[in-house]
Amino acid sequence: MPSCRFTVISPVPRLLILLAAAALCGCGRLGNRADLACLNGAECEILDPPLITAQNTSRVAYAVFEGLTAFDVKGEATAGVAERWEISPDGLHYTFHLRHNALWSNGDPVTAEDFVYAWRRALIPETASEYAYQLYYVRGAKAFNEGKSKDFSTVGVTAPDPYTLEVTLENPTPFFLDLCAFTELLPVHRATVEKYPDWATKPDHFVGNGPFLLREWLPFDHLRLTKNPKYWDAAHVALNSVDILPSVRPNTAYNFYATGVADLMIDKGLVPTPLIPELKKSPDFHAAPFLGNYFFRFNVKRKPFNDPRVRKAFSLVVDKDYLVKNITRAGEVPAHSFVPPGAGAGYEPPPMYERNPEKARQLLAEAGYPGGQGFPVVYYLYRSDSDLDQDVAVELQSMFRKELGVTVQLARQEWTVLLDSQQRIDYDISRSSWVGDYNDPNTFMDMFVTDGGNNETGWSNAHYDQLIAAAGRENDREKRFALFREAENILVTEEAPICPLYYYVGIQIYDANRLGGIEANLLDEHPLKAMYWKKR
Repeated sequence: MPSCRFTVISPVPRLLILLAAAALCGCGRLGNRADLACLNGAECEILDPPLITAQNTSRVAYAVFEGLTAFDVKGEATAGVAERWEISPDGLHYTFHLRHNALWSNGDPVTAEDFVYAWRRALIPETASEYAYQLYYVRGAKAFNEGKSKDFSTVGVTAPDPYTLEVTLENPTPFFLDLCAFTELLPVHRATVEKYPDWATKPDHFVGNGPFLLREWLPFDHLRLTKNPKYWDAAHVALNSVDILPSVRPNTAYNFYATGVADLMIDKGLVPTPLIPELKKSPDFHAAPFLGNYFFRFNVKRKPFNDPRVRKAFSLVVDKDYLVKNITRAGEVPAHSFVPPGAGAGYEPPPMYERNPEKARQLLAEAGYPGGQGFPVVYYLYRSDSDLDQDVAVELQSMFRKELGVTVQLARQEWTVLLDSQQRIDYDISRSSWVGDYNDPNTFMDMFVTDGGNNETGWSNAHYDQLIAAAGRENDREKRFALFREAENILVTEEAPICPLYYYVGIQIYDANRLGGIEANLLDEHPLKAMYWKKR
């Protein structure tokens, strides 16, 4: 392994970085170094499928669990625990046939009943899963989750025998096989869950069914995964061990890569933005568009953002071109819709209004704040551990002051605290991001239905809800897309509880001459089980 790949930058003590590099890589790999060291963003959440909300944690979850289907290197859902399935002609009934050689890491067989148990657990209100709505496509699941039905037999999932799972949907759902790979629908080992309350954080108690085992977890230091010999496809898993290294500071993360402490930077937020123009010249820099965006939310329950005129005024003064050219600089595209163009193989979103400061000032005056007079002090909430978030926040603050004459204070919170503030809708304006869970416009649109688990704005619009529900029942692709376009126009133009800023590009930094099994894809999914060394 080379001792240095690029020029090292260091906001942390240079000596400490070099000592770390010497200790961990030196002239060769030491016995305690994993086959692959991966920088994955912030510290992982609890590895309990229905409680996972962050992309970095889902990457680990897909390594230690496997659903009926699983994402491959192209971001497509392929056979997982289910080796095959049949779909009824009306698209409502799925019969999954599970592999007889799929085992839990303790040797127990993975059965259809494990999925029934896991899906029920994800839906019971006591679990408080933010993503429970991803199971609402299953008949009766929404009523059960909302407590309207106490009888789980009314939910359309049954296990007629240990290796057959039958699922009945409310409506034909073209992306259901993709959902079957998603964290919310992953199985869990019932006996372990019920015996050990700490099972999802303690390697000694953890039981999974994925290609890797959770071997060590030292918070804020590393998470060690080792190859699972009981995984049904273990013969095709090339890596024997993987270290997941948490890091939220781009400069620190890049130093670890540059000095050889890490082999792969896989999180889009870990690249130091000041270095991007130079890094883009390196063959180790890999970037491609994917279904994700950066936006900010308004708390519509709190004045003055309960007035859509105020929300639209703030949105109309944002110079998105400036942000991507001068702040992010990785090839991001300004967002003129919430759903990225091309989602679902052909969806074209309605265009959002263009930047118009004069119109914005007019709207603000109509709302009772001419020239910003009398406007209360409000706060823009962002991550305290993200240099990019701070840079974007400072620019937005300046735009709001210059064009609207209003004072927006900046408020920083640690990532998990910020997520909690958003969930409780305890903010004025908050930075946000969304990465598609599957390749369909619905993954962006259904989150803003009334009381949706990831709505987190307090916004509610009955017509919007009706359009999303109608799209869920529509089989004709073009009619379905038309319903989404009408709904999206309400979301980003008429009511504006959010303001899209730019579409993400996925960024990975690694030496493609040495490391294989990574491909750009629309979901930015990069399964560890597919990675391998071409040479060391």
